[in-house]
Amino acid sequence: MRGSENNKYYGPAMRDWYHSAAGQTVLEQESAVLARVLPDLFGYHLLQIGSCGQDVLGSSRITHRMVMDVSDCCQYGVDQQASLCACPDYLPIASDSVDAVLLYHSLEFSPDPHQVLREIERVLVPEGHVLVLGFNPRSLWGMRALLHRRGDTMPWNGHFLNQPRLRDWLSLLGFDVLHVQPLCFQPPLKHAGGGQGQKLMARWGARWWPYFCGVYLMTARKKVSTMTPIKPRWRPQRRLVAGLSEPASRGMQRSG
Repeated sequence: MRGSENNKYYGPAMRDWYHSAAGQTVLEQESAVLARVLPDLFGYHLLQIGSCGQDVLGSSRITHRMVMDVSDCCQYGVDQQASLCACPDYLPIASDSVDAVLLYHSLEFSPDPHQVLREIERVLVPEGHVLVLGFNPRSLWGMRALLHRRGDTMPWNGHFLNQPRLRDWLSLLGFDVLHVQPLCFQPPLKHAGGGQGQKLMARWGARWWPYFCGVYLMTARKKVSTMTPIKPRWRPQRRLVAGLSEPASRGMQRSG
């Protein structure tokens, strides 16, 4: 489904998936990690691209928060909490104006995820932060996506991005990756999970095999380009041979 025009309007279908058992598992853990990360970000404007249908920005200290719904604004299903509807490939936002951007599973369903990141780099202020929530293809969640990719069921029809590739893209755009938080080591069950076994799997997974998490939160900061001053090259007044200065004693003799 990647490359399809419908990917630009995945919002309603993705919000419906969050009501499922697997979606509730993801939403619970994503909300918890955002509640720990967002209070450390400061600024005036916070933009969330993509929506789960619930407020996950409540812990942020940034007062002006915007939620952008990735849906067709001419049709039904627009998130009531959204401030605007647009395509993340071309954001209707001024350059260098946003302090932090949360990409809420927006790259998996974009026809051009690299273009989305370029737009994020454009609208972020220097030292601004981008937080990327993504599904990990190298996990049980990624294996299920491989089995259901030909269908049209969210989120399994998306194109999951692995962490090394996303790191490379962010680095090329001038970002420093600060940290990655692994989430969702439980299998993507169709029915409600839980119990002591699920809790142990989550705890052991975060400690022993974090690279195989089902979902990750990657936080990166936009670098500030600095100019290196060039010192002037002073030339001596008189030289006898290139690279050698005239001895002081000889100069005194001539002046005498």
